Amino acid sequence: MEKKRIAVLVSGGGTNLQALFDAQESKKIAGGEIVLVIASNSKAYAIERAKAHNVPAVVVSKKKYPNPEDFDSAMLAALKEYRVDLVVLAGYLSFVGDKVTKEYDHRMLNIHPSLIPSFCGKGFYGLKVHEAALAYGVKVTGATVHFVNGVYDDGQIVLQKAVEILPGDTPEVLQRRVMEQAEWQILPQAVEMFCRGEIGPEMGS
Repeated sequence: MEKKRIAVLVSGGGTNLQALFDAQESKKIAGGEIVLVIASNSKAYAIERAKAHNVPAVVVSKKKYPNPEDFDSAMLAALKEYRVDLVVLAGYLSFVGDKVTKEYDHRMLNIHPSLIPSFCGKGFYGLKVHEAALAYGVKVTGATVHFVNGVYDDGQIVLQKAVEILPGDTPEVLQRRVMEQAEWQILPQAVEMFCRGEIGPEMGS
């Protein structure tokens, strides 16, 4: 069976991208292959990770395309050029518009560092999510993989994994634990589920 062609969208260091590369190399992702990395800015370290794995990386930035429609068109053009089957948002901070989400309906996954519907939506990203969880005093947090539908953190949930909050946790310590115990596990798992046809548009899921 032909492997699904995967594009990963990134904005920063690319730790989730690295988890996907690792999963691909260890055959945890066997049904797909990362063929493109799209960065929202040229300084994203994730670009270096892509180069290290001989995967093309392109920058589609709001700076270059301040008009949202132009931005979406540039994004779509890159995805089409590489014949992408699945789009994965891995620490991607730019908003993806309707033109792209409709084209990739049930073919676009996002990883969010909390148990949706807690600590999600516009403005909840990176350390802010973990700061909010600690400020609220919850005892359990985690990560969620969901389909992207054009509303922040609103699409259908695919996988969730809980992570315990420990006494003395700082946002940075908690962020690392959520990545290691949840994000880096469930994101590759969800990608492989898509590649095997367990989730996606053909199943109406």
